[in-house]
Amino acid sequence: MRIDKFLKNARIIKRRQVAKKACENGRVSINGNLAKPGSVVEEGDIIEIAFGKSNLKIKVIDLIDGAKKTTAEEMYEVIDG
Repeated sequence: MRIDKFLKNARIIKRRQVAKKACENGRVSINGNLAKPGSVVEEGDIIEIAFGKSNLKIKVIDLIDGAKKTTAEEMYEVIDG
């Protein structure tokens, strides 16, 4: 699954276009490498996202296409942030 789609489906970022911009601006990394909007996310990956002055570090648990609000939190586990 693409990183921009994952961030939207997991409801970490509300819109895919905003997730795409975050990747283009160097605010998202996957396993320590800067992510492009089309970078592929797999289960077990560690994603770091810079939100202004705070950072969020998560581990990908499951890839759910079209996740509902109730299942979105099952897609990841917060490690730090």
